Amino acid sequence: MTDRQLREPTRLVLTALADAPRHGYAIIQEVLAISGGRTRLSTGTLYTALDRLLHEGAVRIEREEVVDSRLRRTFALTEQGQAVLAEEARRLRLAAAEAERRLTVARLRPNGATA
Repeated sequence: MTDRQLREPTRLVLTALADAPRHGYAIIQEVLAISGGRTRLSTGTLYTALDRLLHEGAVRIEREEVVDSRLRRTFALTEQGQAVLAEEARRLRLAAAEAERRLTVARLRPNGATA
């Protein structure tokens, strides 16, 4: 994976897999919960992201099983995926801290004053 910021669906999929392996439907439900209901991944978006993450080495297939005559794959985060997610969390923390710092400065500035 690259050093650029992750797209939100990718970040949410990695976050959904951070604490436990999950199959596709469970990932979709977990992303919905993580995002507070704001992000509903379509199956197409999910499996496109998972295919890319598999190719990049951020996730792996934990197991495969047949359920109701359909193949169900369970995905897990790899060490590389954990590192990517940790770096993204660090990047977001730094950006949020800078935004908070600037808001604090703005609140302390007298009305109408500019920098």
